[in-house]
Amino acid sequence: TMEVKMKLDRLLGITIYLLNHEKTSASTLAKRFEVSVRTIQRDIEALCMAGIPVAASMGADGGYEILDTFCMERQTAEQTDYQHIVAALQGLLSAYEEETAEDTLEKMKALAGTSAPEVILDFSVAREENGISGKLAIIRECMDQGKKLSFLYTNAEDREKQFEVEPAACIFQWYAWYLAAYYPEKESYCLFKLVRMRTLCCMEERMQRKHDAGEAAEILRSRPDTRKQLDIRLEGRKKVKVKCMEYLKGEIEEEKENGDFIMRLRVPENEHFWYGTILGLGNQIKVLEPESLKERICRDCREVLACYAEKRHALYKNRI
Repeated sequence: TMEVKMKLDRLLGITIYLLNHEKTSASTLAKRFEVSVRTIQRDIEALCMAGIPVAASMGADGGYEILDTFCMERQTAEQTDYQHIVAALQGLLSAYEEETAEDTLEKMKALAGTSAPEVILDFSVAREENGISGKLAIIRECMDQGKKLSFLYTNAEDREKQFEVEPAACIFQWYAWYLAAYYPEKESYCLFKLVRMRTLCCMEERMQRKHDAGEAAEILRSRPDTRKQLDIRLEGRKKVKVKCMEYLKGEIEEEKENGDFIMRLRVPENEHFWYGTILGLGNQIKVLEPESLKERICRDCREVLACYAEKRHALYKNRI
């Protein structure tokens, strides 16, 4: 019956999940598989009766885990699984040239059959920066050889500094490539934007230890955002509402009868993109709050006009 199949699929899913993770609580499994804790407990009992060595521990740090002596020998992937793998590999290759991944993709295509994935992931925007492949190659060389990486870095405040780090992983997020690396000077992991890195060099000095890419990424994800935030309130014309929603990603506070609107948004104060978007929308939007941002826009616009004052004067003289 359908109920039996769902249970078998869930038992297989729990087994695979426990193989891929460390000790996991019943509540975590219940949330993952959308069932009750009691159902998970019954499923664990069924797995033990089937000969799968699931160990249980009690207490605050308790949970379930499969003993290291167990491994799955039977082929468990289905046709749709291979299609998902093909889609993921195609997405990877659209962002990053990797010969071994191309070989893997060919193997997975053969296993997936003739049906193409229904989802296409295109990250070709990751290739748009000139020299990105060369930077990735140097970082990959350092990680493969277990050596430190040195580079000159320009931060968001346009200050330059030389860094020597231990690379852990290359991450593509927020439409850009980043390096997750251990920075010995701070004894912690840091995130560096590749476009801001120059003169990359694989050093002779070896890393102090081997770094786990997943662990480094998780540490960086769990770290609180310490950037100073700015709360903005602006008024916009109807014709730019979609653009504001797309690029500024704010919340509409009020929409007027003629389609004009008032929007609120919270942004990192020193981030460039939102400020450039506001300037680019020109007189189609007007900042209402805060005063400091209105003063900044007025100051920058005066300075821009001053740059073209000489040109305007020359054109005026020619007309005369």
